[in-house]
Amino acid sequence: MGFQCGIVGLPNVGKSTLFNALTSTAQAQAANFPFCTIEPNVGRVAVPDPRLEPLSKAAKSAKILPTQLEFVDIAGLVRGASKGEGLGNQFLANIREVDAIIHVLRCFEDDDITHVDGGVDPVRDAETVETELMLADLESLEKRYTNLSKRAKGGDAESKAMVAVIEPVLEALRDGKPARVARPGDAEQLRLFRMLQLLTAKPVLYVCNVEEAAAAEGNAWSRKVAEKAAAEGATSVVISAAIEAEVAQLGSDEEKTEFLEALGLAETGLTRIIRAGYDLLQLITFFTCGPKETRAWTVPRGSKAPRAAGEIHTDFERGFIRAETIAYDDYLAFGGETGAREAGKMRSEGKEYVVQDGDVFLFRFNV
Repeated sequence: MGFQCGIVGLPNVGKSTLFNALTSTAQAQAANFPFCTIEPNVGRVAVPDPRLEPLSKAAKSAKILPTQLEFVDIAGLVRGASKGEGLGNQFLANIREVDAIIHVLRCFEDDDITHVDGGVDPVRDAETVETELMLADLESLEKRYTNLSKRAKGGDAESKAMVAVIEPVLEALRDGKPARVARPGDAEQLRLFRMLQLLTAKPVLYVCNVEEAAAAEGNAWSRKVAEKAAAEGATSVVISAAIEAEVAQLGSDEEKTEFLEALGLAETGLTRIIRAGYDLLQLITFFTCGPKETRAWTVPRGSKAPRAAGEIHTDFERGFIRAETIAYDDYLAFGGETGAREAGKMRSEGKEYVVQDGDVFLFRFNV
């Protein structure tokens, strides 16, 4: 299963620079003019996980395979995008396909880099983008609502159910609030809500792109974004895309660590963004370990054991019998699978077992 985070924002805020740093590639052209990113660039990045190395040593694995997240660098949006301004239609189509939004905000002054709205104000910029997304959602829903309400009055049960989901969303959008505030709690209504594929229903992570000197502590602009995020129940991360670009060019981990320490940074912005993105998507990690490889896998929080087995191979899910399960701490404490089994720390879990972050699995199946 692939999980995509779309990197969005106004032109010239550092989206493509950040994307290049995240993926350590030059796939996205970073240039000082709007719309330099025309097609969405896609890059898969390994998710840093400190548990992989000790698991690999305990299992005496030949190699380590981390889990991955996919980042999509989407063309810059401008005011009026919901009406087709700039590359609006293409932007909206591309963002509709991602699972979560990484919203990059410019939180630095630089006379050499133009701002599409004339000056730095990240809260205004965030509201500009969100307004365009809400307007696009509102237009889309109003069209659907007209047709569905006619069918609902004619007695169509499915249309009635969808109308019941749409009405509170329309009310929120008309009040200038994103669709996610009207997310239903009922499981069936939530399924219908997701079918609407609304832009403002997607979870958002604000990334504050600051100058190098503010990378450790942030600045006045990033603090305003943090206040906005807190008020929305969202998260913000402070990074310097310029620093991330430099780190991406360094060869060894030792060089990267020394460079970051000199700047007062404990870890890269990449690590913080991926960790926040993982939380945003409500994902957890489980592991498989053996002589050939130690590998990390991703599933949504709350997934049951057969779903996890299906991440490895569809046959594992279809023919699932049980999951031999060892907690991460037990796997290390008893020196791997054999020691954990002998100590009685390997559990046999069935189809209703809910996967826990850090579980080490050996799946039994029959097809």
